[in-house]
Amino acid sequence: MKADKNQPTNIQGLICPVPHTHKETVVIGHGSGGSMTHGLIQNIFQSRFNNKYLAEGNDAARLNLAGFASKLAVSTDSHVVSPLFFPGGDIGKLAIAGTVNDVAMLGAIPQYITAGFIIEEGFPIESLEKIIDSMADTCQDAQVKIVAGDTKVVEKGKADGLYINTTGIGLIPEGRQIGGQFAQPGDAVLISGSLGEHAIAVLQARGELGFESGIQSDVAPLNHLINELLEEIPEVHVLRDPTRGGLATSLNEIACQSQVSIQLQEDQIPMQPNVRVACEMLGFDPLYLANEGKVIIILPDDFADKAIAILKQSPHGAMAARIGTVSEQNPGQVLLQTAFGSTRMLHMLSGEILPRIC
Repeated sequence: MKADKNQPTNIQGLICPVPHTHKETVVIGHGSGGSMTHGLIQNIFQSRFNNKYLAEGNDAARLNLAGFASKLAVSTDSHVVSPLFFPGGDIGKLAIAGTVNDVAMLGAIPQYITAGFIIEEGFPIESLEKIIDSMADTCQDAQVKIVAGDTKVVEKGKADGLYINTTGIGLIPEGRQIGGQFAQPGDAVLISGSLGEHAIAVLQARGELGFESGIQSDVAPLNHLINELLEEIPEVHVLRDPTRGGLATSLNEIACQSQVSIQLQEDQIPMQPNVRVACEMLGFDPLYLANEGKVIIILPDDFADKAIAILKQSPHGAMAARIGTVSEQNPGQVLLQTAFGSTRMLHMLSGEILPRIC
């Protein structure tokens, strides 16, 4: 499908369509991280597993431990990215960084990780060694330890090379209360850097771009960046990494959790020129593309400039910018003020743009 250059980009024409509610079978769109994923979680999993920890709706659970002043943050994630190696990273680096970041989004200090491996018979040992070395290097970068694990081997053709499941554990310092449910009207919305690199890098590795872009995935552990920010500005209300479903879907989740609206300025959202060109050529909306090394920060407006200055001190925050504001009007909505002066409503992603992205 080719995009019409005379028409504005419309992501709804480029994703997996949703003509039915898909109650009988799981489809690829259920893995998008968007509305289909949320429906699957709410209707199948949460309706049966429901408890106060899951009800918070964050990527990690905030747990109270008897006798301890600090709270525990726990998150688990499964990684099925295809291909296993891509510009800027691989499934091993992705597994560690993604789990570290999910734990850090509650303001926790990630400390320990468990790792489970499902390996297909015939998988090259040399490739496995490269992936494990990458995991070890990323653990050292994030200053976390893998403390338990499990390995299963399945018959050839029963898996796609390698799947990795990781669980992260961290401590939330006393007094920190951060989550998607805490955004307040008048807050500023920041992003730590440019959008879309991970999704485009993976697509390039699949040979589906049709050209060489030179784009590298942004995959990286952000716990040090986040902790430095919180040490200076403990007033931060929300942290969220815009992975599957991208910036637009993540902000929709926050708007619903906090019952606020979020108003974005399109011309303030940072993006590398080569990502913008790739999106225009392919008809993708970068606001819905996965990122693996960026964080959304929502905090009182008075601290926005200071936060950006802190973020810019890190290579992971060099393109940090203020991109919007939280409002009490139209709760649950995310609105984009376009470069042309019009207003566009950003919905949660409904289907799947690029499957097997993480």
